[in-house]
Amino acid sequence: MPTAYSNMLQPIFIRDNRDLTIAGLQKKHFKDAAEIVDRIIELDQARREVQQELDDVLAESNAKAREIGALMKSGQKEAAEAAKGDTVVLKERSKTLDEKHKEIEQVLLDELVKLPNLPHESVPEGRTAEDNVNVWEKGDKPTLPAGALPHWELIRKLGKNQAPIIDFELGNKITGAGFPVYKGKAARLQRAMISFFLDEASKAGYIEVQTPILVNADSGFATGQLPDKEGQMYHDAQDDLYLIPTAEVPVTNLYRDVIVAESELPVKHAAYTPCFRREAGSWGAHVRGLNRLHQFDKIEIVQINKPEESYKALDEMVEHVKGLLEKLELPYRILRLCGGDMGFTSALTYDFEVWSAGQERWLECSSVSNFETYQANRLKLRYKTTDKKTQLLHTLNGSALALPRILASLLENNQQADGTVRIPAVLVPYCGFDVIE
Repeated sequence: MPTAYSNMLQPIFIRDNRDLTIAGLQKKHFKDAAEIVDRIIELDQARREVQQELDDVLAESNAKAREIGALMKSGQKEAAEAAKGDTVVLKERSKTLDEKHKEIEQVLLDELVKLPNLPHESVPEGRTAEDNVNVWEKGDKPTLPAGALPHWELIRKLGKNQAPIIDFELGNKITGAGFPVYKGKAARLQRAMISFFLDEASKAGYIEVQTPILVNADSGFATGQLPDKEGQMYHDAQDDLYLIPTAEVPVTNLYRDVIVAESELPVKHAAYTPCFRREAGSWGAHVRGLNRLHQFDKIEIVQINKPEESYKALDEMVEHVKGLLEKLELPYRILRLCGGDMGFTSALTYDFEVWSAGQERWLECSSVSNFETYQANRLKLRYKTTDKKTQLLHTLNGSALALPRILASLLENNQQADGTVRIPAVLVPYCGFDVIE
């Protein structure tokens, strides 16, 4: 795997790697990359010049204080009093410079947070999902019996007394569109998948955590959801809290402002949470049923690792998700996302898609990403190396798995000729039944 960047998107990195930074931003189709990068370099230069001038004034002020002390000690009170007038001027000058430094620093930060992460050099060129690269595909697409249905029609025929096992209309009455109600075997199947995914994560060495599902703005900023995805998050204005779009946010923020002992690396956590996304602007046939929801359940795996180990960890996370889909007997493929289709914070992302036989199309069910130092820089998440130097860590996460589209594919792909749905063997011990009538 090619070498990862170590301190990307800090001013010193941008200053020393201007052309590389611009090329990476352009690969992500970031608008006005050169102009913003040059603006950042200019602001950083101005900030450093003001800092140097401030340091010089403070040094002169300290020297003047020592001079006054020496004059007073030697009995030269008039000379000491005259020198005190100079300190007043120096204090005013230092105050002005300090305010100017803070102003420039804030403008610089405002520009820096506009920048997405730089893509890893293995990320393919491209602008849209059509340019993503299929790197792996496994499993035979099932041949469904005559009369097979997409899941939103199938669920109306499943369950007792013709009550749908997933009720979209009832959820719409209670809350609104995109908030379904799961009943009976559908609810038990949801719980079974959650338990199965968490157990598999535990076997793979992930420590399970339960976290809040509301986070503050500092947490959202630290993992990059803010300000980039502010319009896609549900916000409680009164308390200034956000409903999480993924467990990545609270789990990664467990380590905000933390220096991790090298002996504790890698950090590996798994968490089950409901997730909330406004999905503003989403409509059409591709969002029917379980395809796109405002509230859904997901198990997230998160790793924190040393830079030289993070891409090996990413490969391990990909293998973990592959194992889950194979145990569920679902055909799947893995895409390496192109620059234009990647997330704001990601350096490299693999998307997993499962085959939806009832819809005859692929559905995204997981993203596994390496953020390198992008989040760690915002989090101030570091570790001390063996030579006692402090270094930023790399953060990674992945869906393992998001439930709605997995459930949709399980229902559609396992339709039987008699109208029932077969449950994959691996889930039967968890849910207690092997078929939905």
